[in-house]
Amino acid sequence: MVRVRIGWLVALVVLVGGMLALSAAATPFQLDDLQKLVRLSDPQISPDGKSIALVVSTPDWKTDKNKSEIDVVTVATAARRTLTHDRENVSMPRWSPDGTLLAFLAKDSKSKKKQIYVMPLAGGDAQRITEVKEGVVEFTWSPDSSRIAYITQDPPVNEKAIKEHDKAFQVTDGNFLLREAVAPWHLWVVDAAGGTPTRLTEGSFSLQTEQEGATPLVWSHDGKFIVFTKFPSPYWGPSFRSVIAEVPASGHGKPTTLVSDRGANDFAYAPDSNTFAFLRARNGDENNGNAVYVGGNGPARDATAALARNFNAYAWLSNGKALLLQGELGTNSVLWEQPLNGAARVLQLGDIAAGSQFTVAKNGEIAFLGSTPTHPDELYVMTLPNAKPRRLTDVNAFVDKLELGRTESVQWKNDGFDEDGALTYPVGYRKGKAAPLVLLIHGGPESASTTRFSPLAQLLSAAGFLVFQPNYRGSTNLGDAYQHAIFRNTGEGPGQDVMAGVAAVEKLGIVDKNRIGVSGWSYGGYMTTWLTGHYDAWKAAVSGAALTDWVMDYTIAYYQMGDVYFFGSTPWTNEGWEIWRQQSPITSVRNVKAPTLIMGDVGDSNVPLVNSYEWYHGLRDNGVTVEFWAYPADTHFPGDIVQQTDVYRRWVGWMKKYLE
Repeated sequence: MVRVRIGWLVALVVLVGGMLALSAAATPFQLDDLQKLVRLSDPQISPDGKSIALVVSTPDWKTDKNKSEIDVVTVATAARRTLTHDRENVSMPRWSPDGTLLAFLAKDSKSKKKQIYVMPLAGGDAQRITEVKEGVVEFTWSPDSSRIAYITQDPPVNEKAIKEHDKAFQVTDGNFLLREAVAPWHLWVVDAAGGTPTRLTEGSFSLQTEQEGATPLVWSHDGKFIVFTKFPSPYWGPSFRSVIAEVPASGHGKPTTLVSDRGANDFAYAPDSNTFAFLRARNGDENNGNAVYVGGNGPARDATAALARNFNAYAWLSNGKALLLQGELGTNSVLWEQPLNGAARVLQLGDIAAGSQFTVAKNGEIAFLGSTPTHPDELYVMTLPNAKPRRLTDVNAFVDKLELGRTESVQWKNDGFDEDGALTYPVGYRKGKAAPLVLLIHGGPESASTTRFSPLAQLLSAAGFLVFQPNYRGSTNLGDAYQHAIFRNTGEGPGQDVMAGVAAVEKLGIVDKNRIGVSGWSYGGYMTTWLTGHYDAWKAAVSGAALTDWVMDYTIAYYQMGDVYFFGSTPWTNEGWEIWRQQSPITSVRNVKAPTLIMGDVGDSNVPLVNSYEWYHGLRDNGVTVEFWAYPADTHFPGDIVQQTDVYRRWVGWMKKYLE
């Protein structure tokens, strides 16, 4: 599980066996193709709008690492060239405001930590300008291109005692896997040519948390102040009480609060104006979607109130009079233009699903990453918000030669809600033929399934399955009322939504009702365990990183305060005592009949693997066929290609065995 604000983990699901005959000419998406997928990230358009820098990552099976580089794409010609060679873990390309330099992060060969490198665009090698013991996690240029502000973590809280072998630490808001107190992250500034840095902030507050990356640093237009998100501590639990603060860039002065609205983050000034915007859960209610607030001339107001839905990201358009918004709209992922005064409009992107990473140049050009139902992410550019997007890259061209399953939107009604999901047909599907059905339930729960290209859905499609990705209350794609409806109804209501979606798909007359499997990762794993304990419709189940016991998860996960917002209280109060336990799938484990595959990461601090241990023993002790596989990773889902592929392989094998 992850909350929307930090970037939510979506359900991960996978290839299952081939059930329907494919034509001899068909070459569907296969497990080996995962190794070919190129991932694009962090597009940054140059100040003049003529070039776009971005990170290009390719998995390497031999080393089990991602090879990353920074490429620059020329907007006019789509020509692409690589700027970085033989550098490890490159990220965060950032143009200097004058357009003559490009800075980025890369792992230093000596310190093994990420440092800031600056490269002249006119030619020459990149120069490392920081030598920070704990590494740099975030940085930004000053308006005059002379300085760079950055964030790094302080030394261990009890560094002296640790050196003397006294390693005890006080437990507060941390998760049970921590082995030391978490030190806060603070702000420094350094000359763009390097030199001795100046510390700007210190104290028990933090500019980042242990689980959530820092939000962007922002310089005032005159270069005198730096604005940042101020978290109460380095622990994720109290991060919902963040505010926006500013501090003199000179190093002479203490931080002062600029925006006191609780939960404010992701601050940005409008071009050439002191008007600013920031993200915050609408009306401060964490069960609502993210709204974009605008301030600077009086109290901040919700500029997106008329839409009353979640936005994953935003940026100022170049005129400073409108915002560019990104979020899910039904089973689409779209961009809106939101004037400061006036109604928002959805930009016409055709079949392109816009991602949450985009950038706007001073001349108004917009660069963004997007995919279609049949093609993975590529880089696109629009000259103006009302122009047709133009694709600049073709890094995943091989996919166009494959035969893919068709994906469409499915709608239904349940409990007064208009609901939807994405349905992918088997490759080579013949009309009128009943096919086995596999549910891929997204995580979050504050996320959404859309019709954009999904490698996992295509793997299932290639194996001959109908693939249904239902949205359920708590999802971010159908407005705040739908998202908020999961409050104090985390299992039963969403379960009814999913089952109503299954019924809608069955009404199409294409489902083999005797061969239906359910699966998901994270909250998708929670939904899988809930559904198998409450409905006897499943012939197989795959439960990945599943939360099975709300009380235990609250007690030992870093996510604990996020759990509280779902129920309005902790599980240790009279108000919360019953509902936290009633909504835990573990209470219905004795009802489960479906053969179940359990998977998860050993070091997962989000949904600790202890949840899966409970589920495993609950099933095994009641005679249910079950296997449990753990991965030695400190993540919520394995991040390397070898273990990812292994997850998919086991998932596939399980569904083949019990649905074929």
